[in-house]
Amino acid sequence: QVQLVESGGGLVQPGGSLRLSCVISGDAAVINVMFWYRQAPGKQRESVASITAGAGHTHYRDSVMGRFTISKDSAKNTVYLQMNNLKPEDTAVYYCNAHALKIGAPPAEYWGQGTQVTVSS
Repeated sequence: QVQLVESGGGLVQPGGSLRLSCVISGDAAVINVMFWYRQAPGKQRESVASITAGAGHTHYRDSVMGRFTISKDSAKNTVYLQMNNLKPEDTAVYYCNAHALKIGAPPAEYWGQGTQVTVSS
């Protein structure tokens, strides 16, 4: 089992910055990819960024490329999402997500509870 707890959301003005954190507890060793997703009111949940375990390969959706950075601190079992130059369209609940693969078990997916990010003047 894996538990994910996000923090760092809040209200920020356009052009501002926030850093989200996702603390991983439980069997973190089975995780092979971590994601940040977001869901705005009335819209589908969408992937924002991802980072692989080990090598730390990253991927971003086009709309956040160059503004958001995903990173991880393996010693702290924490994944971060640094968000710069925030825009009103970035307003959403942001979720941490883990894809896990354990020998002898089916692939598993875990979600955090979400943290609200509001970009408004």
